[in-house]
Amino acid sequence: MKLKTLGKMVEPFGVTEKMPVLFVGHGSPMNAIEDNVFSRGMKAVGKELPKPKAILMISAHWETKGTFVTAQDNPPTIHDFGGFPDELFAAQYPAPGSKWLAEETKGTVKKTQVELNSDWGFDHRCWSVTKNMFPNADVPIIQLSLDYTKDAAYHYELAKELAALRTKGVMIIGSGNMVHNFGYAQLKGKDFNEPFGHDWTLEANEIFKKCITENDVKSLTNYSSLGKAVTLAIPTAEHYLPMLYAIAQRKENESITFFNDVPVAGSFTMTSVIIK
Repeated sequence: MKLKTLGKMVEPFGVTEKMPVLFVGHGSPMNAIEDNVFSRGMKAVGKELPKPKAILMISAHWETKGTFVTAQDNPPTIHDFGGFPDELFAAQYPAPGSKWLAEETKGTVKKTQVELNSDWGFDHRCWSVTKNMFPNADVPIIQLSLDYTKDAAYHYELAKELAALRTKGVMIIGSGNMVHNFGYAQLKGKDFNEPFGHDWTLEANEIFKKCITENDVKSLTNYSSLGKAVTLAIPTAEHYLPMLYAIAQRKENESITFFNDVPVAGSFTMTSVIIK
């Protein structure tokens, strides 16, 4: 196997079996440190799937003008939230970065100029997922930003260009929530994770799952045409777009599996997807 050297990183560079792709509903930041049905679901998937050489993460919490990838050796753990226990703020996820994968991603994407970034690290919508799936923090990770000036169809087309990375040992993970509307949040009990969804939340979630299963890309990228329930589900696009980055990787013979398929706090769904 050939080696490619970039900066301080030496990475294997060769053909591998095609890695699975995921979209993970991340939900509450507390899922990073709590033992609950959702953290257990992520942990189970992490154990079942093949271990990647590296991860390319598309998180709802890194929006930029233009497209960037993280390119540090040791990205910091970002605590981009407030009002949570000290234990969560103390949590660290010391996975290495990958300058190799940053450069590889930059060279793979032709739709736009991808810039290398040395300031961002792992936001909590990245590490709250990977901390459960890969608790040893031994898989290199980079994040790809979401260009907030572009529409859903643009992001889907850009995402398709990333598919070649899957046969280089890279697992592509989108982290967001298909239904995500704080304006209609309502706790059924004291726990955010208590299963509960408004009627429109349940309706929108079923619409999304049907479109994903049937590979109805036209509807998913033109989601404003899908009715009032979907309009309520996506007041802003940043938590929805990471799902498009995942389904854009699907090939004709690949299966779709849903997990953590539960509504919470009235106006969120934890529905997650595996493509393999």
